[in-house]
Amino acid sequence: MRGRAGWGRVLCGLVLLAWAGAGQADERRSGRDTMSPALRALQADDAQHPAQLALALGRELWSAGSRSCASCHGPVESLRGVAARYPAWDGGVLDLPGRVQRCRVQHQQQPAWAAEDESWLALVALVAQQSRGSVVQPPAHPGLDAAAQRGEQAYRQRRGALNLSCAHCHDERASLRLGGSVIPQGQVDDYPVYRLEWQALGSLQRRLRGCFSGVRANVPAWDAALLMDLQVYLSRRSAGLSMQPPGVRP
Repeated sequence: MRGRAGWGRVLCGLVLLAWAGAGQADERRSGRDTMSPALRALQADDAQHPAQLALALGRELWSAGSRSCASCHGPVESLRGVAARYPAWDGGVLDLPGRVQRCRVQHQQQPAWAAEDESWLALVALVAQQSRGSVVQPPAHPGLDAAAQRGEQAYRQRRGALNLSCAHCHDERASLRLGGSVIPQGQVDDYPVYRLEWQALGSLQRRLRGCFSGVRANVPAWDAALLMDLQVYLSRRSAGLSMQPPGVRP
């Protein structure tokens, strides 16, 4: 029987075959490919990467306490490729930050972190960093299939005072400019990302909530089902793309 990682590779292969079968070249591009040369160089240089302090904090937290992450998982390097297989299904859709939070509450018996807590994001970024060079491998599960369908519907739904959908920006207007910045395709291969606008690391949920706010729509609550469904769809939309987390964005 195939393991979860095996099914992820099959799914990635099917996505790429679908492109080829349609007679189309794969024109998907990571958001890092649309950045200026200076920002691309900044993301590629570990010595200057603006998330280095957060990653250092993550390493401290990994081994801290009697019920540390390391006491269960060993060296963080053992989690190579793990981030590539999220969101996953565990009684419901669970993204990588949710998994880290669940470990903290259930196994370390610590209080849950507040949304976008610095320590939480530091650990998520550290785990995600171990999947650099891996490709996005969304797992297969009936629950995730249903979530992806709902997520695609949400992606294409007009909303807010501006009456725009995600597709209007990230499909139809990708590579054009908005406010001086190139509109990316909305791929999710480098999350979490350090946004210069935020001067901090941020999760994909934060970016999605920012988009809702940008089109003047009602902003979903943290961990809302809508945000989870969108993450599942976006991960499948990015299947097969190489990961380089944490990213750097304008």
